[in-house]
Amino acid sequence: MPMVDMATTQSEATYMMNSSLGERMPSDPIASEKIAFERKIFFLDLKENQRGRFMKITEDVGGRRDTIMLPAGAFKEFLEALQRLVEFEGKL
Repeated sequence: MPMVDMATTQSEATYMMNSSLGERMPSDPIASEKIAFERKIFFLDLKENQRGRFMKITEDVGGRRDTIMLPAGAFKEFLEALQRLVEFEGKL
């Protein structure tokens, strides 16, 4: 299944990967994505703690932030559901 392309002419996406995994602090992300769209900014941070890897997804709207944590074991199912919704919306 193809990846969702969230970068459009109205958005700005940036990517960062921490190449020195041995030197990063536990709170530092392993990799990050930042997507700016209209007045919203979305941060997707791949992180790791004692329970395993997870994605921290944060929406920032004018300084107000909402966050969800997604365990790595749910990544594939989450992506597939997101892809289905993107495809459905494209048919509307």
